[in-house]
Amino acid sequence: MKEQTQILHSIPVDELTGSISVPIYQTSTFVQEAPGVNKGYDYSRSNNPTRKALEDTIAKLENGTSGYAFASGLAAIDAVVKLLKTGDEIIAVDDIYGGAFRLFTHVYEKFGISINYVDSTNSDNIAKVVTSKTKLIWIESPTNPTLKISDIIAIAAIAKKNDILLCVDNTFASPVSQKPIDLGADIVIHSATKYISGHSDLIAGLVITATQELGDKIKFIQNASGAILGPFDSWLALRGIETLSLRIRQHAENAQKIAEFLIQEKLIKNVYYPGLPSHHNHDIAKKQQKYFGGIVTFDLVIDDKELATAIVTNTKLFKLAESLGGVKSLCCLPCEMTHKSIPAEKRYRSGVTDSLIRLSVGLEDADDLIADIKQAIEIAVKQTAEIIAK
Repeated sequence: MKEQTQILHSIPVDELTGSISVPIYQTSTFVQEAPGVNKGYDYSRSNNPTRKALEDTIAKLENGTSGYAFASGLAAIDAVVKLLKTGDEIIAVDDIYGGAFRLFTHVYEKFGISINYVDSTNSDNIAKVVTSKTKLIWIESPTNPTLKISDIIAIAAIAKKNDILLCVDNTFASPVSQKPIDLGADIVIHSATKYISGHSDLIAGLVITATQELGDKIKFIQNASGAILGPFDSWLALRGIETLSLRIRQHAENAQKIAEFLIQEKLIKNVYYPGLPSHHNHDIAKKQQKYFGGIVTFDLVIDDKELATAIVTNTKLFKLAESLGGVKSLCCLPCEMTHKSIPAEKRYRSGVTDSLIRLSVGLEDADDLIADIKQAIEIAVKQTAEIIAK
């Protein structure tokens, strides 16, 4: 069965009514036949039919045993970290999402969980720092925002050899493009806010596990902590999944054209996109991803925040906003937006300069998006002529 067919028919028809769209069970509680005797549902924090449909669907798409839906991507990350205890260590990708860095460093470090940030594009860097305290390896591939690619198979082998859990943030790739569990990961997470929903209209997070034993632990944490996704947002995420394959394909096609345009621009120093042969670990991306994704990042030959700001504030189709993965194109300046919580020195070490611009390429016509970038650069050059002259 082809992927688009599989996606559409992995979402169940309602058994009670035959509804082709999963019903929104907007209820807090369920009537029981007798104390403890029910139809599988007693309270919507513990379980809800709409949320369960989403959880079962994402588990199928990621080839996992179970899936769990949370109120945000960070709530999903938080649930995974709660598998650990005081004294444990996380090895995390250095080019990490700013919200994850904030959670790891400013919340969990004070509870005695240490974080070791490494460049995971070379799996040997991870192998070198593994200790007896290491209990979790955390990678994004591609990373946010410089789109670094890590060899998931190689890192999974290191994790298994040392009895360490491997969690892969698959937000940028999506299950249409990459299936980390098939590559050896124990846990996959998504900010479903992004490509899963695809329309910039909800906040959600997903956790998928390779084994039911691990899934049961996540389920316990989900119920105990209570950061669950509501029925309506679960339904919105399911609706987004129906077009996921089609959208990812178009996002990637547009992004490839934009990346190829950007490498010709004189004002641009580096273009980060896994689909470019010049991209570090391009060959690994080709091996483990079906598509190269819809995010393109670049920095300027003049590493100046004012010049970069002038570009992102003069686009017309690319809207200046946080987030990514929606049908409409967005742009952002990570140093002042998504990654502002990361100290400047650490940002620079991982490649997040003051002039780094991240594009979330939408589903508009690629030629129109390229024209928009061109005119924004032209205006920015005029506005910052003195900076460029220096």
